[in-house]
Amino acid sequence: MDLAYIPSPSRGVLNLGPIPLRAYAFCIIIGVVVAVWLGSKRWVARGGGRHTVGDIAVWAVPFGLVGGRLYHVITDNQLYFGAGKHPIDALKIWEGGLGIWGAIAFGAVGAWIGARRRGVPLPAYADAIAPGIVLAQACGRWGNWFNQELYGRPTTLPWGLKIDKTLPDGTVVQGIYHPTFLYESIWCVLVAVLVIWADKRFNLGHGRAFWLYVAAYTVGRFWTEWLRIDEAHRFFGLRLNDWTAILVFLGSIAAFVLSAKLRPGREDPDSIDPQATAERAEAAAAAAESAPADSAPAKDTPAGDAPVESGSGEGPADAAAEPVPDTPAKLAKDSEKPS
Repeated sequence: MDLAYIPSPSRGVLNLGPIPLRAYAFCIIIGVVVAVWLGSKRWVARGGGRHTVGDIAVWAVPFGLVGGRLYHVITDNQLYFGAGKHPIDALKIWEGGLGIWGAIAFGAVGAWIGARRRGVPLPAYADAIAPGIVLAQACGRWGNWFNQELYGRPTTLPWGLKIDKTLPDGTVVQGIYHPTFLYESIWCVLVAVLVIWADKRFNLGHGRAFWLYVAAYTVGRFWTEWLRIDEAHRFFGLRLNDWTAILVFLGSIAAFVLSAKLRPGREDPDSIDPQATAERAEAAAAAAESAPADSAPAKDTPAGDAPVESGSGEGPADAAAEPVPDTPAKLAKDSEKPS
């Protein structure tokens, strides 16, 4: 008898009249908001504009969603195509199924398009947004909890996940399993902390914070993927996503090392975002317009002359106004005059 476990939600959809509100979608939306918020703070701290991250995200997010879904459908095509399957289900993104590898790859394409339109170097943008991306993944994994999917092997651990669901083919699944969604969510939070710390400690630039995030994430993804028992393609005893994690890890380490050798240091803050330069110019102009008028020098005062205060006894006017006392020489001369 299991005395402790993590319960699964009884449902992942709340119907508001005819409108279904799906928890999986909300988890993704929350993740996007977190990524844009944190990315904007980091971008501004690097010298970028306040709205640049959000403007580029308008391109990156849709591309990422499409790429994530395409990767899932291609690598798990047996779920949607073949005898007894319904290809239209491949479009039902709200039911779950986003491959992070496709999401990052296609999202990078969208970010590249948005960055070019704004005149922003993509590596600098990627460094700023990297911790936000992995926190978005941490939020998105909770959508798997609501959908009761992508859990791991059976376990007797007190933090096991209780699953009680019926599969589309009528199979009933009941038991306690490893909560791989929770493992990966916690790992993603730790990766975000690592990237923020390393970025501050070593002044990472030219894409190295992003490559550190990718490398660290793939390490955690490898062992959580190894625990999962959902249907997947296998090659030489490993799941496809494990092989993908290995290849992406090696590629990210190589990119990190090459970046450090070819472009050490960090980008000049004044060169990463034309919008920030415009914002600073506007702020300076506004400050100049709001300066007090009496702070300017008086226009009627001749150059080089100091203003004189009346009645001070030190200016020319006061000197002329006061009588000059008689000197002894003057008194002697006045006594010689005939009366």
